[in-house]
Parts: sequence; structure tokens; C-alpha cells
Amino acid sequence: MVTRTYDNSHSDESTNGVVVMVEPYSQKEQIQQVVYRILDANLDRAREGLRIIEEWCRFGLNNAQLALECKRLRQDVAKWHTPELRAARDTPGDPGTELTHPQEEQRASIKSVLQANFCRIEEALRVLEEYGKLYHPTMAKACKQMRYQVYTLESSLMGHQRHQLLWRSRLYLVTSPHETLLNNVEAALKGGLTLLQYRDKTADDSLRLEQARKLQHLCHIYGALFIVNDRVDLALAVDADGVHLGQQDMPIAVARQLVGSQRLIGLSTTNKEEMQGAIAEGVDYIGVGPVYETPTKVGKAATGLEYVSYAAKNCSIPWFAIGGIDANNINDVIDAGAERVAVVRSLMQAEQPTLVTQYLLSQLNRIKPEL
Repeated sequence: MVTRTYDNSHSDESTNGVVVMVEPYSQKEQIQQVVYRILDANLDRAREGLRIIEEWCRFGLNNAQLALECKRLRQDVAKWHTPELRAARDTPGDPGTELTHPQEEQRASIKSVLQANFCRIEEALRVLEEYGKLYHPTMAKACKQMRYQVYTLESSLMGHQRHQLLWRSRLYLVTSPHETLLNNVEAALKGGLTLLQYRDKTADDSLRLEQARKLQHLCHIYGALFIVNDRVDLALAVDADGVHLGQQDMPIAVARQLVGSQRLIGLSTTNKEEMQGAIAEGVDYIGVGPVYETPTKVGKAATGLEYVSYAAKNCSIPWFAIGGIDANNINDVIDAGAERVAVVRSLMQAEQPTLVTQYLLSQLNRIKPEL
């Protein structure tokens, strides 16, 4: 008796020459092929994401150490991309090639490119870790360790990005409560502002959280740093780039434990002793002032231009002259040695914040940029 068979059937001698119907692959083999395809796709995804990060470290940051770490991770991933896994690839039959999402079709800034690809790498490594347990347990362990290494790389790189932008920033807007807060801030961002601090001493927490989220989103769109005044918890809640503290606020060491090394910490100072203490405590930048009397700092005497001159000669970290600075006196502050200034009223109360921002930056940018 002869039984009709599907293609790829074969004759088994143990059946005395009777041809039996055999599936092309057993169920186990079919699952194995699916696992191979999953591993292949995610190995590609991790390698591609690492290459995107590596290119920015190499060409955008000129940072050989970070670029080398990306390359090492990329090569470690590639070791597991065997011909066996590549052979399982079926691009024409993959429904995922047609799937997309509007958020993937554009990026607002370099920061968003980097964050999207770090997420891509970390997700891919997690998939490789889990499905790798079905393929090669050693692979699963290796991918788990690489995922932790990518977390560390992300912290280092994003922290490096923040510090680079901090050093490049010459104008710092500190907000005050205003009915057109978001419009004023966006207008300043359009004028070239790259550093913003959200400051509101009177609003309730629900309003602060809402406004901080919106301001953080605006800064993200325009590629600016977003700092929260005083409140470490609020800074963490909205994923701010850092926190600014006063002399009577949380100790710097405690704040650093909470925000980590990748976020920025700024501190207000009014004299050379506070400046030197801030540098010793490891803050990322300081405020120097108030240069002139200002209603923002009620009851606090102006430090004058003398402290600005002292900072110009003795401060080794980025510093911003602050307090009553506007378009009328900014050049006096610059002449005293300031290369960066922070403002409140001159932008928050400006009729045309974009133009005022551009003017202030034009004066500051006449200073030779730091290398």
C-alpha cells in the first residue's frame, strides 16, 4: 500500500517501504525556527542601536572612550549572531516590516535620538536574554550582563550630554509665576535659550507638577536643559536634567545620592566662601549674585560687580551672574568678567521674549567661546 504524501515527505525503511506522510518540520523544530528568527531580529536591533549611539559619541562628542565602549558592546553582541541564526531570517514573510508608529517617524533632537535608541537596545537585549535561554544559556547570561552595561553607558552618555550643553549655555532663564508662562518660555526657546529653571515658591504641588511636565516637554522639543528649583522630588518625577538648590536647602551630598551623577546640581552663592564650598562639594554650576538688588531675592543685599570679578578669576566650574540683570546693564556685567548670566524679569516680563533673548545672547556670544 502506498500513501500519498506532501512535498518534502520521505520513505522510512523501518516501514517496509511504505511511504508515510511526514510534516516538513516537527512542532519542536517549528518553534526552534521561530526562536531563531526572534534572536536574529533582536541581535540586528541591538547592533543597529549601538552603532547609532557609537556614531554620535565618535562624531558628535569626539569622545573616544564612549565610542570605544559602544564598539566593544556591539562586537560582543555580534559574537552571538551566528550563521545558524541568520539562516532563519525571513524578511519577506515578516509582518513587522510594515508596522510603524508616528513617534518613530521623526525626532525632535539629538537627545531624543539617543534616548530612543538606548530604549531599543535595552529592549532587544531583554528579548535576547529570555529567548536565549531556549537557545544557549550562556548567551542569555551574556545578554543580561550587556543590558546592565548599556544602562551604565546610558547614564554616562546622557550625563556627558548635559554637561556639554551646560558648558555651552550662556543664558539661563529662571521662571517666575506668570499667566503666560508657557508662551513666554517657548518664545525664549525660539530665541536660542538652552537652559531653563522652573521656579515657583507659592503654587501647590499639583500645579507645579503639571507646569513642570509641560516645561520639560518644551525643553525636550527645543533641545534645552530643564532644571527644577529646590524640589529634588519634582525634578525626578518629571525626569528633569537637574535641580537648583539654595544655601539652606538639602545638602549637596544627599541631593547627589538622589539624583545620581548623570543629572546636574546647581547652587546659589553670594560670596567667595560659599563658592569655594560649592566647588568642593561637587556641584556642576553655581549662581553668582544677586549682582543687583532684585525683588526675586527680597531682603538679600546685592553683591555688586566685585563678586562677579572674583568668580571670573577663581571659579573652575560654569557660573552664572544673576540678580537684576537686563538688556540695559548686561554689558557692565560682561565687562566685570561674566560669560554667562541668569535672568528672570527681563524675559518673564518682556513683551517680546524672543527678541530680548536674541539680544542678550548676541552680547554674551561676543565673548570667545570656551574650547
